Amino acid sequence: MLKAALAYVLILSLIATNFQQFFVYAGFEMNQKYIATNLCVNRNKPWLHCNGKCYFMRKIKEAEQKQATDERQSQKNLFQEAFFTSVSIIKFHTQLLHIIPIPNNRFALPQVQSTIFRPPQLG
Repeated sequence: MLKAALAYVLILSLIATNFQQFFVYAGFEMNQKYIATNLCVNRNKPWLHCNGKCYFMRKIKEAEQKQATDERQSQKNLFQEAFFTSVSIIKFHTQLLHIIPIPNNRFALPQVQSTIFRPPQLG
């Protein structure tokens, strides 16, 4: 029962964040008369026939800005999480960084000095 309720709450929260503009529009449609008479910027100018649309457009713009800032913040958090988890995994062992000399030199190439190419001499 608790798991099902938690699943419904998570689904509703995902829907609410994805359909934020829809909820703003639905709230405007349900309360359009109240918005037009009390909250509208142009409520004292009835010849403009605004009917609360200025308030609606302002709320839509605020919702878009909030969504954009939330996206930037989530991407910033993802970057920080990826960076810090990758940094914490890297460990340097100083014993592996020492150069180990090889005492057996039997694979060394012979030191042959032969002149294959001579540049022209001037003078």
